[in-house]
Amino acid sequence: MERKKNKQPKLHLKKGDKVRVIAGNSRGKEGDVLEVIIEKNRVVVEGVNMIKKHLKPSANNPQGSIQEIEGSIHISNLMVIDPASGEPRRSGKKRDENGKLQRYFKEHTSHKKA
Repeated sequence: MERKKNKQPKLHLKKGDKVRVIAGNSRGKEGDVLEVIIEKNRVVVEGVNMIKKHLKPSANNPQGSIQEIEGSIHISNLMVIDPASGEPRRSGKKRDENGKLQRYFKEHTSHKKA
């Protein structure tokens, strides 16, 4: 019997990461990742992409209201902030001595021609 592979993609972001938005209306804003939606490749970031949600009147809230909440943003528009340097960096994955996947941050290289 053939083993089925895990179809869940490995993303460069995870819950709790500090990220900076590099594209879109919220460009330049920073925040923590609150939720990762793997099926849609989207992330909810604290204080970024705020949307207004209209709530119907209920027993708790007889008036109804308009609430501002964070909307999701595509992961391609985000970059992880390296905790050591405090700057956004590209990240990669490699295996450690125990065979576990570890995330590392790539060094910044300038592409100036001599």
